[in-house]
Amino acid sequence: MTNPGQPTIAPGATGTAVRRLQRALRRTPNPSLVVDGSFGPATEAAVKEFQQGASLVVDGIVGPMTWNALPDGGPMPLLSEGSTGAVVKSLQEVLTNGAPGQWNTGPGGVDGIFGPLTNASVEAFQSWGGVAVDGIVGDQTWSVSLHAAMATLESMVGLQYVIG
Repeated sequence: MTNPGQPTIAPGATGTAVRRLQRALRRTPNPSLVVDGSFGPATEAAVKEFQQGASLVVDGIVGPMTWNALPDGGPMPLLSEGSTGAVVKSLQEVLTNGAPGQWNTGPGGVDGIFGPLTNASVEAFQSWGGVAVDGIVGDQTWSVSLHAAMATLESMVGLQYVIG
């Protein structure tokens, strides 16, 4: 089961379970869905569309059957200056490849170390993507569309880094 132990939720719900739902729906792929922790009309419409496509009861309520059919809604890692590892290296590769002609500031190399140059590239990417510019790669930054067919930063970096 990709989303174990999740509560049944419906329109009007808020909180971490809704964020998990929204991340899972965004990975169906529905990259336009915002992860804000509020089960409003856009989330309800996305749930119903998913339920229809998965041949589930279309009621907008997310219970065990819907949770089980959804991809893993766990968060991507929270990255900031000082972070290291394979996920940072993958982030740097995406930032390097898209910088020319897009956000115009590369991370200064692909070494798996989130240093000042990677921070500057993340901030340029955030500005380009229309999200809060804080140098921290969290839900809002992971969800930025790369203007490629159904691709977001998280899908290009790799969903193998999802924290279950």
